[in-house]
Amino acid sequence: MKKVANRVRSLERSKSAKGSKSAKPPGGAKKKAATPVEIEPRFAPVVEAFAKDSHVTCGKMMASVGLKVNGKIFAMLVKGELVAKLPKDRVDALVATGNGHHFDPGHGRLMKEWVAVAPGKAPWLDLAREAHRYVESGS
Repeated sequence: MKKVANRVRSLERSKSAKGSKSAKPPGGAKKKAATPVEIEPRFAPVVEAFAKDSHVTCGKMMASVGLKVNGKIFAMLVKGELVAKLPKDRVDALVATGNGHHFDPGHGRLMKEWVAVAPGKAPWLDLAREAHRYVESGS
């Protein structure tokens, strides 16, 4: 767990340093220092699997911890469930087999390309890898 959190902090620092040529973002405001992100143990293997991928970042996204590839979210942990972006047909198949449900970000509108999967329903790491490929390809 500590190793994952340290890797996340390291990713945040190195990627924020790479992306800026000056110490201040547009508008002159000072940049915030990267804060450590607490990774839940059941999500840690997913984060660790992408730790060496230089195109993947991990961090806080709204009220969740998630993973992005090239700046686009592909997987996150929301209320104890893995939420992954997959093609609509794949999401529908997971829902039809009872392995997941359409993700509702809280405003009552189900997301067609996002599936929420409870622990033990389907292999999280496999789904995260599938989501990574999908989003990286330009979904």
